[in-house]
Amino acid sequence: MKRMQFLGVMGATAVAAVLACAQQPAQGQEPPRNVSAQRHGNIAAAQDLSRRAYDKLTAAQQANEFDLGGHAARAKQLLLEASEEMRLAATAANRH
Repeated sequence: MKRMQFLGVMGATAVAAVLACAQQPAQGQEPPRNVSAQRHGNIAAAQDLSRRAYDKLTAAQQANEFDLGGHAARAKQLLLEASEEMRLAATAANRH
């Protein structure tokens, strides 16, 4: 019984660690510019603004010695996700 409890705690700890790492943007990772400005000018412009915001958050983190309560890191993760959604929107538009 104790072994099962131990395995349960270890499994929960491993899941929590994976989730915590997944929420942090990888070092050097930035929102890509992978939408064609010729085909989807507005989406490409939005993706560029996302990248600029990401860069400004990085500068804010550095200026504050990364003491922003994890909020800047979370915002950067959301910008990465938003950039991917923009790419998916462009891909969907290409199909029509």
